Amino acid sequence: MKFKSLILVAFLTLVGSACNKSYLDINTNPNTLPTASPSFVFTNALNTTTANVINANETGSYWSGQWTQGNGYIISTTIFAYNFTNGDFNYWDGYYDNLQDYQFVINNADAYSQKYLKGPAKVMKAMLFHQMVDMYGNVPYSDALKGGAVLAPKFDDQKAIYESLITLLDEAIVDLKANPFASAFTGSDIVFKGNTTKWAQFANSLKMRLLMRQSRISGRDSYIKTEINKIVTEGSGFIAGEEVGVGGPSFYLATAGKLNPIYERWGYSANGAKQALNNYPRLTKFLFDGLKASGDTLRLKRIAYANGGESTGTAGVSTQKEIVANYNGTPFGASSGYLPANTSSLGPSLLVKGDFSRPFILMTAAEVQFLLAEAKQRYSDVTLPNTAQAYFEAGITQSFRVLGASTAGATAFKGSKVNNYDWEASTDKLAAIATQKWIALTNFSGLEAWTEYRRTNLPAIPQSMQVPDSKRPVRFFYPNTEAGSNAANVSAQGTIDAFGTRLFWDVD
Repeated sequence: MKFKSLILVAFLTLVGSACNKSYLDINTNPNTLPTASPSFVFTNALNTTTANVINANETGSYWSGQWTQGNGYIISTTIFAYNFTNGDFNYWDGYYDNLQDYQFVINNADAYSQKYLKGPAKVMKAMLFHQMVDMYGNVPYSDALKGGAVLAPKFDDQKAIYESLITLLDEAIVDLKANPFASAFTGSDIVFKGNTTKWAQFANSLKMRLLMRQSRISGRDSYIKTEINKIVTEGSGFIAGEEVGVGGPSFYLATAGKLNPIYERWGYSANGAKQALNNYPRLTKFLFDGLKASGDTLRLKRIAYANGGESTGTAGVSTQKEIVANYNGTPFGASSGYLPANTSSLGPSLLVKGDFSRPFILMTAAEVQFLLAEAKQRYSDVTLPNTAQAYFEAGITQSFRVLGASTAGATAFKGSKVNNYDWEASTDKLAAIATQKWIALTNFSGLEAWTEYRRTNLPAIPQSMQVPDSKRPVRFFYPNTEAGSNAANVSAQGTIDAFGTRLFWDVD
């Protein structure tokens, strides 16, 4: 793994934010770098996390069957024909660099009297490591993040890492409860602005995700139920009614490089010009067919713009009339015949011209409710207070809310007799939960959508038009950068088949 100098990065951050020369006079020896404050490193780490997650989410949005590629570009055979090697999809280096930032905060918070940062940093460390496992399987964990002390870290078993992350999140909650933010430093927290209760709720929500990921593994029920009951007993609860988001209006600016990264990649420049990749991601025909067949048109119109995209004259409104007939998806992997004028692009739930400062979402309240619904449906004797039906219906409501659709539309599905929407009418409750979670993750959490598809095989998304057989990726290869710098430990993982070497929670 690459080892970077965190002190240098933090110093550059300080320089970029300085307002006068005296502010820089912190180092009496010009030959020695200044010491970095954990608060500066933490803020920069959160911002860096968005840059890492957006890349993994994009690939996940494709491979979960939610997005495909617009036909105004040469088709990517790497993504849509699955022609990739260990030189592709290297999210590894960026994630480990980012993890090193959070470890620096954990290691140095006490010395700088910034103990309130330890809990949030541990939560973020747990989130990134669980995503690493979900992408690569066994990864360096116990030996990782030690800089020059361990240059060739051993790989840990992925199941053991998951259990260690539950413990890490427990530690984070203890730290959060014991160390409220100093009021002068709440600005360094660009997620919850120093609200440690919400950080604890995020930690519990991540724990539920880690636990439900393992719910189809034989012999894990007792462990999972015990851990769920511990969460309830702890008492902080879960994220509800809002998203876990980085940045927002007080952080993102109308300046190149300082916009919300989603807006800057697929939306518009700081001066309002459409980006070159504005028409690259397209919503899939499979997604649209399901929404239309179920009468789920309110969410459809928030997930996507009508054919032709956003109006140049009225922000947040489609160029064409917003009727169902004008919303057309693109078959997954199609390379011709589906140009911007006759297909739908990423909608106002994600992109609106001029709205450059939305928070970058890491986790939605809807996902949390569906996790709780699955937990209660699988394990009726856990101490979660509500019924599986109540959590399921709350998940749909939260999905409507985050998309910007009227939540009355969610209520209308109660008693509608629509399978996978109306709880009572749904013949397979777990399939209904998985299907609704997949819809709710659209545009927000592509990596999670792909991971859940690998776990549940739901919904039954079609194969890419670029692939003549049934093969699908079940993981990434270890990147060639790690194979070059940590060859013995990579080799110890055996021969990796990206289409056959399943992760521990992917039982079929």
